[in-house]
Amino acid sequence: MASTSVIDDYVTGLGRSLRGPLRAKRDLLAEARDGLVDATEALEADGLLRPDAERLAVEEFGPIVQIAPAYQEELAVGQGRRTALLLFLSVPFTALMWSMIWRIFPVDPVTEMARWPGWFRPVSRIVDYTQLAVGVLAAVALLAFGPARRRLARPWLVTRALGVLVWVEVPLVGALSILLSMSASFDGFSSYPPGVVATLLSWAFMLWQLSSATRCLIFTPRSAA
Repeated sequence: MASTSVIDDYVTGLGRSLRGPLRAKRDLLAEARDGLVDATEALEADGLLRPDAERLAVEEFGPIVQIAPAYQEELAVGQGRRTALLLFLSVPFTALMWSMIWRIFPVDPVTEMARWPGWFRPVSRIVDYTQLAVGVLAAVALLAFGPARRRLARPWLVTRALGVLVWVEVPLVGALSILLSMSASFDGFSSYPPGVVATLLSWAFMLWQLSSATRCLIFTPRSAA
């Protein structure tokens, strides 16, 4: 069995302590390895043997228990940025998609609206305003992860907030949307191709958003809990 170097053992241990998007995690570990290799080569140039140079480079880099939190925060911020971008793009797209569907669906809106219960419009507006608010908050989060990040002491809190927001907003909007669709059923809509596609896309986006939000909560540093 081939023996591993001190650097290999250190990077492997660091990787086991981190949770985050695979590509971002791989990039961080590669960056750490490159830094350790550079430090080792510099120490070798000063006359140390390779094993001793690796051990000293790892010691100077710092114990995993001290280094890992900063790396974990970086991974959490990366996941938050992904989630914010997903919300910023998918929520307005979904709202626009349904707006277009209702414009082209071949029904008489006056006749159909007369059949709706009195609470239909207020609830429909709650759904619309909630989606609008989420889109705006996603834009704010993108700014927080971008130009304003240096001003935030703990940017991973934005990631956790996004995770909580999505887990509140998606079930709420999903439940209200189901209620609205059951209360204002349109003849032929269930077999109307654009409506079917829009429905499938909406639920796919919701599942994607929930999955991304779950990662936000999982990848947030334990110190933030």
